[in-house]
Amino acid sequence: MEGLYQLETVILLLGVVLALTTIAQKIFIPYPILLVVGGLILGLIPGLPTVTLSPNLVFLVFLPPILWAAAYFTSWREFHDNLRPISLLAVGLVLATTAAVAFVARMLLPGMGWAEAIALGAIVSPPDAVSATAIGKRLQIPRRVVAILEGESLVNDATALILYRTAVGAAVGGSFAVGHTLIEFVFAAVAGVVIGIVVGMVARWALCLAGDSFTEIAITLLAPYVAWVLGELTHASAVLACVAGGLHVRKHFSAAVSPVTRLQARAVWNLLVFVLNGFIFILIGLQLGALRQAIPAGQLAQVVIAGVLVSLTAILVRLGWVPLAALIPRWLSPSLRARDPLPAWPNIFIIGWTGMRGIVTLAAALALPVATAAGTPFPFRAEIILISFSVILATLVVQGLSLTPVIRLLRLEEDRGLEREEMLAREHAATVALERLDELASESWLMGDQVERLRLHYSRQLRRFAKGGAVDADCSIEAGEAFRRLRHETISAERVALIALRNDGTISDEVLHRLEYELDVESLRLGIGERRVPR
Repeated sequence: MEGLYQLETVILLLGVVLALTTIAQKIFIPYPILLVVGGLILGLIPGLPTVTLSPNLVFLVFLPPILWAAAYFTSWREFHDNLRPISLLAVGLVLATTAAVAFVARMLLPGMGWAEAIALGAIVSPPDAVSATAIGKRLQIPRRVVAILEGESLVNDATALILYRTAVGAAVGGSFAVGHTLIEFVFAAVAGVVIGIVVGMVARWALCLAGDSFTEIAITLLAPYVAWVLGELTHASAVLACVAGGLHVRKHFSAAVSPVTRLQARAVWNLLVFVLNGFIFILIGLQLGALRQAIPAGQLAQVVIAGVLVSLTAILVRLGWVPLAALIPRWLSPSLRARDPLPAWPNIFIIGWTGMRGIVTLAAALALPVATAAGTPFPFRAEIILISFSVILATLVVQGLSLTPVIRLLRLEEDRGLEREEMLAREHAATVALERLDELASESWLMGDQVERLRLHYSRQLRRFAKGGAVDADCSIEAGEAFRRLRHETISAERVALIALRNDGTISDEVLHRLEYELDVESLRLGIGERRVPR
């Protein structure tokens, strides 16, 4: 009966998630915010059963596919081009936030040791990949700002979790070694990246051998869990393993599978990530019912005040760090200043203000051990968990809700870089398709004037692009076997050309995603969706 009750709870929560996300779309609020608020309200209703969230469930079930998907849809070009600001945020800001929060926590909670304070700082320091992706992309934020925020949120968990494990180990065992921590950090980072790339290479090899779409999609679903488990078993960074694996698979996925697999995988992954995100955010809100029971009534007010002040500390440190991280490197390096001028201050402010915490923060807090090695209760465990929840609530709800009016107030410059890249890519793909038609014009299997009519289609497309017009995917030609073969050749030529543009950095992965999707739909419409790119 207990299993049946849990199933009913899951079904009920899924219904609530769907209802709240629908409402969020109607009132133009990012759905993660409304889900957290909805879960918070449900957690406060008397008589409802308390829903507890297992950190092991979060780390093993939720995070691997979410991190993998976030990395998959991250442009490697933009990640590489912004590696300096991403590193300053993902490593430097995490360290600065951890130190500042630890100092404030020790002042607010007398008796808290440095190990527990550093653990709290590490828990609340990393903005969440789920929050940044779910909220940032739904607002009109310049592309480079989004790239920096996404890149930061993919990498900062590794820094924070290594600090967290070291601090927890010191609190449990009573010892702390700086040298050992540095060695562990380097090993975890390097080993995590290596594991991710190896898993990505194996997944790519398996995709090339698989003979049907269902097997190929299953491989993409299994790969992030393999990367995570291997990272955990080797004490490497499982976060970086998933990130590196997702980036590697994305680079080769276009040539490894057929159009129908890409379309089906896109639908499966979109649904999976949506459901996981929905459950995560509503479960964050539901945790309040369990958290408020862990603090004695007489100390609740003190802990809430501490949560507010720690939240302010985390927010203010980020607001101070981001402009310094933008100014100091350019002040020290004239070449950097000439190559990459200081961004507009509204962009800098948006990066500083967008620091929402989420599921990693809560899972790390809930994963705190119950007792030390000596058998005594882990110091300030309940207080750390409630303060962590306060930071999540303050950054996700307060900052998240304020993003839209702040963006309107700042009047950010419109970023049309992706549109220009897309137009360039369309023109190049059409030109390559025309060249391929010229190569095939003398083939004996062609019938009638199919080549000329298809050449007319691409020429018309080029004229439309030159005038800034929309794409016309319908060739208006009979779909006989000869034409389908010819169309497969031209579509494959376009896809290979687009992949080459992505690989040499001319276009981003986002542009490749858009145009590849159109080509895949066209392939499916013509009945050639099972065919892969010729090798």
